[in-house]
Amino acid sequence: MTEQLVDVGRGVHLACEQIGDAGAEPVVLVAGLGQQLLSWPTEFCERLAARGYRVVRFDNRDVGRSTHLRFRPRHPLVTMARRFHPDQYDLTDLATDTLGLIDALGYRRPHLVGISMGGMIAQSVATLWPDRVRTLTSMMSMTGARGSGRPALSTMRLLAGRPSRTRQESADRAVRMFRHIGSHGFPFDETWVRELAGEGYDRDPSSGGVARQLAAIVRSGDRTAQLRAITAPTLVIHGDRDRMVHPSGGAATARAIAGARLETIRGLGHDLPRDAWPTLVDLIDTHARRGGQPELAGSTDASSTS
Repeated sequence: MTEQLVDVGRGVHLACEQIGDAGAEPVVLVAGLGQQLLSWPTEFCERLAARGYRVVRFDNRDVGRSTHLRFRPRHPLVTMARRFHPDQYDLTDLATDTLGLIDALGYRRPHLVGISMGGMIAQSVATLWPDRVRTLTSMMSMTGARGSGRPALSTMRLLAGRPSRTRQESADRAVRMFRHIGSHGFPFDETWVRELAGEGYDRDPSSGGVARQLAAIVRSGDRTAQLRAITAPTLVIHGDRDRMVHPSGGAATARAIAGARLETIRGLGHDLPRDAWPTLVDLIDTHARRGGQPELAGSTDASSTS
């Protein structure tokens, strides 16, 4: 597993890692808002790779070791009023970055798995280039529709807090945030959260990219109509304890995509707790294997299980 910086076009370079056998089916994992490739834990990726996949994880633009844009982000309140910097990008740009990475790595039709904002990016890739996505798994994500998937007010207050200025502040902030939005139905591993936050700070101590990524989500608006164009077999995973993206966001996503199947996991919030890994790996693997078979593609209806 070696990190590499890949030219994906338009002056953007993405940092990525690949895990698993080089000849195995590719699974591309797309990270969420402000999250680096580290947010897909190494052991989680190794478990998925052990099922027979070549797992790719990467930093989206503006976080980690990928290209950072230099314009100053607008205040979140200004962003929510839909007043954007002239150079502000949107989810289509992030999806184009992702496709550029897929092309540069030499993959034709990978399985796409996106979490939170990464789910929105993966949805956009599947919408714009349907012939390039073998299966789609959208986790803890939403369509952008106003009536669904909104964060809790308590979560909004935490998000509006002052950005971290030191490694210690970054770790403390991560603990506060994930104690709030994390999976209350699973054990909370504070030591691991602190270690991950520290590693992330070491790779990228800046914070402006998060605001620019948030503006990309807001600028993209309601994508419900576009999602109806998705033809890839789609699995939607959401937790019933998610305070960052309300579970209604997952339900709306499943309704918008023809044949999508919704899996609701009790106790899961807006994170990837270790005790949930076996269930999540099983779901992703089973969907990839079934969805890769033409006779099964799009054969199930949106439903919810626990």
